[in-house]
Order: sequence, then structure tokens, then C-alpha cells
Amino acid sequence: MSEREGSQRDRAATTAGRLAAPREGAGTGGVPASLLEERAPAATYQGASAAAIQHHYDLGNDFYSLWLDPELVYSCALYAGPDDTLAAAQHRKHDYLITAAKAAGSDRVLDVGCGWGGLLRRLVHRHGVRHAVGLTLSQAQADFLARQPDERLDVRVQNWIEHQPQEPYDAIISIGAFEHFADFGLRRDGKVAAYREFFARCRDWLPPGGRLALQSIVKGNNTRLSKKTVRDLLFMADVIFPESETPWPSEALEASERLFDVVSVRNDPDHYARTCRQWRDTLLARREQAEALVGTQAVADYDRYLGGVADAFDRRHLGLMRIVFERPPA
Repeated sequence: MSEREGSQRDRAATTAGRLAAPREGAGTGGVPASLLEERAPAATYQGASAAAIQHHYDLGNDFYSLWLDPELVYSCALYAGPDDTLAAAQHRKHDYLITAAKAAGSDRVLDVGCGWGGLLRRLVHRHGVRHAVGLTLSQAQADFLARQPDERLDVRVQNWIEHQPQEPYDAIISIGAFEHFADFGLRRDGKVAAYREFFARCRDWLPPGGRLALQSIVKGNNTRLSKKTVRDLLFMADVIFPESETPWPSEALEASERLFDVVSVRNDPDHYARTCRQWRDTLLARREQAEALVGTQAVADYDRYLGGVADAFDRRHLGLMRIVFERPPA
């Protein structure tokens, strides 16, 4: 086992049960405790640590630039047909979520888990948003965005639990971050409590009628897993994304109850299988360059991860949910 794998395994093993049980009657912001039922102290809702997230991205921006699209979008695309390009499908995904969140033309939009800024740039360049705030736990991503300064963008290396906006947002979008909001192996009640804290804060940050557009990998309903699939999924959880747990769709919906109305839900596992295969094909086509940057073991890890995840989406062991929520009228 490599030093990289060993350090990730150690961190994953020490995080089980880190989320404390919710305490009774605590409320925050404009949401009464009677509505939320139970809220826990902020420190208990960290999900994946900054160290775990940064360790994933410590392979460097140059490595990811080799096999992602030109905008460095590291999440499921939205394809229109068999001849669609990855770049066009990523723009379509962003446009879909921006439109669904009613974010176009807004004054202030929050992107929770902004990555290398593809959505942020789309918001201000194409959809007329005047101020877009992005949260990331990756210093490498923040450094990348700092080299492309834009006064309309505000990128912060900050966990959502630490975020304290001075004024509300018109819309919130979160793509591929929800999977990191609860620790691997956490029981359902603990996961729902963690997700509920996120939804409660988003509700605080939005006006009545404001929308949250969420994209997340979820567990699928095909529970007849082969031994290879089990090994591949554990490898992803242990080596690639430590300290993270994939939600069930019902956990996200339960956590949002009495905080948000559900506007729409779609499940696109085929789109993520295709996205992962395009990433993997590009990575393997540039394998020599990739190995020069990060070494043979890291490239082998990503080869296995991307191939295994694509297969899991194909077989419906995993799903890809795009859910649009709306804060009810006051």
C-alpha cells in the first residue's frame, strides 16, 4: 500500500461516528427550533474534513487539466444526444441548474462546492449574475481561480458550516458537494441530521420563494452487488474520497421536509456513466503525461476508480439526482 493510500485509510478509519447526536431545541437564523425539531452544535456537522478534501486535490491542477473538459468541471454532465461533446454537456448541465434555481439575472448567488469555478463563470458571463460567491475546501482550486481575478466572483476556502453571509442570496446551487456532508458509515439518523443542518442554513440564506438546485450522487436500488463492485465502491470510499458517504435519495428528501418544497427531481445515472468513461478515456490517452505528473500508482488508482464508478452507474448501484428545492412563502 502506498503512503498516499495509507494516510487516506487512516483518516477514513478515525472519522466514523464523529458527528455527534443532535441536541434538542437549538435554532439558528430565522428558522424556529419548533420547525427544525432538532439542531446540533455547528462543530458537529463538518462532514469530510478540509484535509480529506485537499488530499484528493493535492494531485494538482495540471493533472486534472489533462482529462477534464476545458472549464475543469468535475461532476456529471447533461447530454443531449450521442454526438454531444463533454464540454457542451457540461455547459448544458450548468444552464439547467441555473435556470431551475431561477438564478439568471440575480444579484447574489451562492455555489457550495465551486470546484475550479466553471459554474461561477457561467453565472456571471452567460446569465448576468452580478455577484457569485463560491465555497471550496481545496486551496489548489482557490489558487487556480485567484489567477483569473473577476470582481464579480468571491471565492472562499471555507466549509458551508462556517459561512455567515451578511445578506441573503437570491439562489443557491450545489453540485457534487452533498456527498461529502456526512461521514462514511454514519447511521441514517445521523446523516439526515447532517443534511438537515445544510438545508436549514440554505433556508436561512434564501428569501421566501428562493430556490436551491442540488446535484448529488446517490445510492441506487440495485442491491445485488458483485464482489468486484463491492471492492470498487469500497476503494472509492477508502482511497479516492475518504470521510464521505453517499446519501440515499430518501435521506435528502427527508432532511428537507418542512424547510423546502420539492420542485423537481430527475435521476441521470446514464449521464454520469458516460461522463466517467469520457474522463477515463482521456486520462488513458494521456497516460504518459499523467504519470509524469503524479506517478504510476495515482494514475492506476484513477483508472480503476473511473471505470468502477461508470460500471456502478450502469448497473444502477449508484444514481445521479438533480433536485430543485424552493423555500415556501413566509
